[in-house]
Amino acid sequence: MMDKLEMDQKFMQAALDEAAAARNLGEVPIGAVIVLDGEIVARGHNLRETSNDPTSHAEMVAIRQAARHIGHWRLLETTLYVTLEPCVMCMGAIILARIPRLVYACRDPRAGAVGSIYDFARDERFNHKVEVTEGVLGAECSELLSSFFRQLRAGKKSQKTL
Repeated sequence: MMDKLEMDQKFMQAALDEAAAARNLGEVPIGAVIVLDGEIVARGHNLRETSNDPTSHAEMVAIRQAARHIGHWRLLETTLYVTLEPCVMCMGAIILARIPRLVYACRDPRAGAVGSIYDFARDERFNHKVEVTEGVLGAECSELLSSFFRQLRAGKKSQKTL
C-alpha cells in the first residue's frame, strides 16, 4: 500500500503528463488532475492559446470536468494536483468548488495565490479551508516550465535575427 507521499508523487506525475500535453500544443506547460477515492476523475492542461479563452487554465479545465463527472459542483473529498501554484482565479474556483486538498509542485512568484503573492488558503475570511501540500515533484515541474520559456525566448530571438 502506498503512503501519502507516494500517492502524491504518482498523481503529480499524471499532472506533469498533462503539462507535457500542453507544451506539445504550444501552451504554457501546466497540468492538473483531480482525484477522488484514489482514482483520477478529471484531467486538464492549459488551453488559453488553443481556445482563445483566458479562463482555460489547467485547474479550471479539470474542475469543470470533475463537476461533470461527479454530477455536482461541490467537489468534496477530492484532491487537486497541479504543477504550478494556482493564480487568484483558480484558487477562487478551488475554494468555491469546496475542494478540500490542493497539492502543487512549484511556486509562481508572479501570480501565485497560495503564498507567493496572496494566500487564499490561509485567509480566515473564506468559509472554506483548503489543506495545501507544496513541492511534490517541484524540481521536475520547474524545469519543464523553465525549458519551455527558454525555448520560447530562443525562438523569438532567432526570429529577430531573420
